[in-house]
Amino acid sequence: MSGTEPALLIGGELRTATSQPRTDIVNPCTEEILWTSPSAGPDDVAEALAHARAALKSWSAVHGWERAKVLRGIARAMERRKAEIAGALSLEIGRPLSQSEGEVNIAIEQFDWFAGEAERLFGETIPSRQGGRLQSVPEPVGIVAAFTAWNFPVNLIARKIAPALAAGCPIICRPSEQTPLTSTLIALCCQEGGAPAGVVQMLLGRADVVTPLLMAADEVRKISLTGSTRVGQMLLAEAAKTVKRASMELGGHAPVVICEDSDVDAAAAQCAMFKYRNAGQVCIAPNRFYVDERVAQRFTDGMVSAARALVVGDSQDPATTMGPLTLASQRDRVEALCDETIAEGARCLAGGRRPASRNKGFFFEPTVLADVPDASRIMREEPFGPLAPIATFRDLDDAIERSNSTPYGLAAYAFTGSQQKADALSRGLQAGMVGINTFMIAHAEAPFGGINHSGMGREGGRQAIHDYLNVKMTHFMAA
Repeated sequence: MSGTEPALLIGGELRTATSQPRTDIVNPCTEEILWTSPSAGPDDVAEALAHARAALKSWSAVHGWERAKVLRGIARAMERRKAEIAGALSLEIGRPLSQSEGEVNIAIEQFDWFAGEAERLFGETIPSRQGGRLQSVPEPVGIVAAFTAWNFPVNLIARKIAPALAAGCPIICRPSEQTPLTSTLIALCCQEGGAPAGVVQMLLGRADVVTPLLMAADEVRKISLTGSTRVGQMLLAEAAKTVKRASMELGGHAPVVICEDSDVDAAAAQCAMFKYRNAGQVCIAPNRFYVDERVAQRFTDGMVSAARALVVGDSQDPATTMGPLTLASQRDRVEALCDETIAEGARCLAGGRRPASRNKGFFFEPTVLADVPDASRIMREEPFGPLAPIATFRDLDDAIERSNSTPYGLAAYAFTGSQQKADALSRGLQAGMVGINTFMIAHAEAPFGGINHSGMGREGGRQAIHDYLNVKMTHFMAA
């Protein structure tokens, strides 16, 4: 790693020390301390809000074409620092280094995409029936507060910074405490890309210190969260007190329907690849597998073979294909959920335990569970780990109904060789995003988000920037 150390970004100044206690950042592969991070306190939050108020006046007046230049500048800075960002990400969350640059590439696309959106921010003129003309003009919603999780610490924050800046809004970010160096490097890229002081600020530190102060600030007019449904519910309740606009990308529990007419071997290979990506710590990960009973054995065998072929190890080892869980608490939760599912009658065909070869780190083997009862907690709650529960079905309508049996609705997937079934599954699966014969549903140019308890609003695509804009209508009449 370079000499960069975790720092807050407030008013254009990187700050490596505050009055608050520092936080130890633990390597999930070794349980050793990577570094310590400064933490924002109440005075830091108040200062950041003051800088954001000042920045709103100037940044909101900058033409979209000029804002686009800054966004592209940030993208180019991230390209220059790609290896450094990927290295910090890999160490802080435990994702294999060989897979970490991919997230940085996706984040870069967000800045490039929203640069174009900044250039295309037009209003419209409507002929008035009463005479004159009606004019609608987009205006920045105001100061934005963004809260992100640790599992995709580069892309999640890019999805919030990029549309906010494109719309003309200053943004204050409170990233996960687990990823301070990754977040600092993103802040540096924003500086290097030309973001003026106060337009992007990064408040490292404890959620229970920073978040309530941002939520209570009336000048914060919009919040954006990527996190659990429980946290989303808490923030929505707080947002109501000051009538803040809210975008929420919350928990998911994505079903996968495997039809008898699908390419079963290819489906199993894809399912395993995406199930165990980032050790299953992905909000849109395939989580519940409903397989036509006529091909269940073949699909299950493919999943078991793929799970056993994964190399579980240190994130810095080039041979590693799956790292640890990021947090000890999450490893313990996954372990308990696996044991509970087996006790309820499921068969464990692969994994199901901590690797015997690892006495340090938060590792858990990629696991395949067959004959999982629908009533099991794992079929109702997001595991957020490398557990693949499989159940079977006879009737497609029944599979769709069971897929829709949770309150979540972020992502859903299906594999079929029939266009008729593909259309039926697209219509029938209740989710904000559906993948048919693919798990590739996250694109800078397409809307990303869920329904029901999985949240509201969209990130990505031309729809996303509208969450950061107010629309002002003026009726012009001749004097």
